[in-house]
Amino acid sequence: MTGRDRKNSIKSLFGGDIVPAEARAPETKSLPAAPETGRASSGAVKAMGLTLSSLTREAEEARALRQTLEEGERIVALDTDRIDRSFVNDRLSDAERDDPDFLTLVESMRENGQQVPILVRPAGEGSDRYQIAYGHRRFRAAQRLGQPVRAIVRPLSDDELVLAQGKENAERRNLSFIERALFAHALVARGFERKLVGDALAVQKSELSRLLQVADAVPLRFVRDIGPAPKVGRERWMAFGALFASGNGAEIEKATDEVSSGRFQAASSDTRFQLLFDRLTRRTKKAAAAGEALTRPDGAVFARLERKGKSARIAFAPDVDADFIAAVTGRLQADYAAFLAARKGAAGEKP
Repeated sequence: MTGRDRKNSIKSLFGGDIVPAEARAPETKSLPAAPETGRASSGAVKAMGLTLSSLTREAEEARALRQTLEEGERIVALDTDRIDRSFVNDRLSDAERDDPDFLTLVESMRENGQQVPILVRPAGEGSDRYQIAYGHRRFRAAQRLGQPVRAIVRPLSDDELVLAQGKENAERRNLSFIERALFAHALVARGFERKLVGDALAVQKSELSRLLQVADAVPLRFVRDIGPAPKVGRERWMAFGALFASGNGAEIEKATDEVSSGRFQAASSDTRFQLLFDRLTRRTKKAAAAGEALTRPDGAVFARLERKGKSARIAFAPDVDADFIAAVTGRLQADYAAFLAARKGAAGEKP
């Protein structure tokens, strides 16, 4: 399907031009080229799927833009230095480090412009600043490009901003489990009712409880070290939180040591989660008791007598001759038999 065909298909949904020319500024996320597999049918199916997906996305975005214009709202260009982020953060991504699609978005906006505006609200009466309700990634991309960001300005209450922010995340780029957990936790901490928080995240009461449980259990600093971990689901995060909730404090020390390691810093977000999870579930080997050293004439230790409660054991060094160990074993048996016989005789002599 050509670009012209696609535009005509979208136009047919709305009966004419979707939005006036001045309101159109295509912003599309570039899709990586499909690898050649040598099977035309498979490639054709994949291409059709991508085309339909792109068509659907463009239709949804066009419908939203048309509704905006019909409601009398204007799309304006704002300098990014006049815009503040939402009062509650919903992303753990650190630009391209944990969000590889971010650079693709930047290049798409560089080449094609910004298709979908962000939503902002006035920061306060008489202020020339604005606060983002949704569109943080597009905002950051505009910042990276050093260009104004296209935005819809709408008066919003805190509740309305939260609902708009949650709705946009669900429809465009879903949050990972831990991002949703932190988002929910931050909203509850700010005094928002749980019903509103559940509506913003589109989750049932039971799922909201699980999100809050994990956010309460895992120290925030380690969550930020791990990042969004998009492939780590609810069950593994709950198990991870249980390690901290039921621990004795040693988990904090282990986690602090792990996140400072070079391998942790160089790993992807999902791998960072696994490294930290493995570190906390790894049993610490108990240091062997030093015991009483048995030495040779030259002072070298050839064995240690280790005591634990009423029991004791002799641990020979690896280089001790096996014949000597066999001789000592036989000697111990004979000596112990003699010891028992002597004790029995001594007991019989008592009145």
